[in-house]
Amino acid sequence: MNALSKDAVNWLAVGEDGQGQRVDNYLVRILKGVPKSHVYRILRSGEVRVNRRRVAPDTRLNVGDQLRIPPIRASSPAHRSASEPHAPVAVPPILFEDDALIALDKPAGLAVHGGSGIAFGVIERLRRARPEAPFLELVHRLDRNTSGVLLIAKRRPALVGLHSQLRDGAIDKRYFVLVRGKWRDELRAVELALTTYVTSEGERRVRVDSGGRRARTVFRRLDVWPSAVPPVSLLDAELDTGRTHQIRIHLTHLGFPLAGDDKYGDFAWNKELARQGLKRMFLHAHRIAFAHPVTSAEVVIEAPLPADLSAFIARLGAAHRGQSDAVDR
Repeated sequence: MNALSKDAVNWLAVGEDGQGQRVDNYLVRILKGVPKSHVYRILRSGEVRVNRRRVAPDTRLNVGDQLRIPPIRASSPAHRSASEPHAPVAVPPILFEDDALIALDKPAGLAVHGGSGIAFGVIERLRRARPEAPFLELVHRLDRNTSGVLLIAKRRPALVGLHSQLRDGAIDKRYFVLVRGKWRDELRAVELALTTYVTSEGERRVRVDSGGRRARTVFRRLDVWPSAVPPVSLLDAELDTGRTHQIRIHLTHLGFPLAGDDKYGDFAWNKELARQGLKRMFLHAHRIAFAHPVTSAEVVIEAPLPADLSAFIARLGAAHRGQSDAVDR
């Protein structure tokens, strides 16, 4: 924002760092200190133009595009959100890094990016910690209350290559999930189409809908505690598609709500789980495998089960010693 005029229209030529990026995300990145709500307002009003044409927020940019940005004054430091840190910030543990990629072990409770009242997510923390980095972009997303492996691209070709693999279903993503009920199948593929809707309160939700988008999850049974009240099961969930809330919706629809799920789960059970020490959703992205976008070598990255989830599993095992030992991850 420092290089842009605050009193006149700015015209910017999109460089390699903007190739293929959505115009809303590009503006949020370059307009430091400008609220997201204002960015979307100037997009809706037509004040932002690409090659002199009005554009939608999801318009993709190309190298050489001429981007019109109206005069914008960034918020002064005194008016910044209290949730945006000014001192050096902590970045989640790094599981893997090379010249093209970073893999982080995201904790539960930390959003991957700012928005919806959150000023400073994982990607903003990383950019603050590495101001010299010319390019840092999220490859994919995890819900705020989901922990585990999160990929960040350090180069545009890496981002484009991994997005291509995601579209083709070539990236193997696995999650640990704890559910209510006795899961009987060792291996079960679930294919139920999903659609997104908005509640009367304005909250986005997802439901099973035969007319929706294809969604397929493969579940593998890891452990079952049938004598627990209620019985519970630990599963490995493999995403063949990456729809919003896919795992949670598929499990609830099958009658196996995810432990701690405050949107689609068993709310009475969640309260009991909280009394037992499980105070968040049991959903952990423990493994991701893909072809390196530069070298094509196979890359497998794993994130250990966080201490709070591991401790809860250990307590289950101790309380029900007659059953098989809990998986130690």
